[in-house]
Amino acid sequence: MIDVLDGVEEWLDDGKKVALVTLIATERSAPRDPGAAFAVNEDGKVLGSISGGCVEPAAITEAMNVIETGVPQRMTYGITDEDACAVGLTCGGTVHLMIERIDW
Repeated sequence: MIDVLDGVEEWLDDGKKVALVTLIATERSAPRDPGAAFAVNEDGKVLGSISGGCVEPAAITEAMNVIETGVPQRMTYGITDEDACAVGLTCGGTVHLMIERIDW
């Protein structure tokens, strides 16, 4: 998380708009624990990871919306363990995310 925050600080110093995506809770299996985070800047650059999987592209899209609107979002993404295995994912479960714009 410190590496992510260091990068966010650099982006903000450069005048970039930034959103922080934080994993706030999980249900059943998930690749990362609550507290995992990534940041996205207005150019679409990403620092960090919350899942390393299919949730991240959707979260990036939402983060770009939050950058533009400034309105925080709480998002939930989930899939059953059985469905995850059927499509080749390493885990199922549900993740709850908080997405917020970071301003100086």
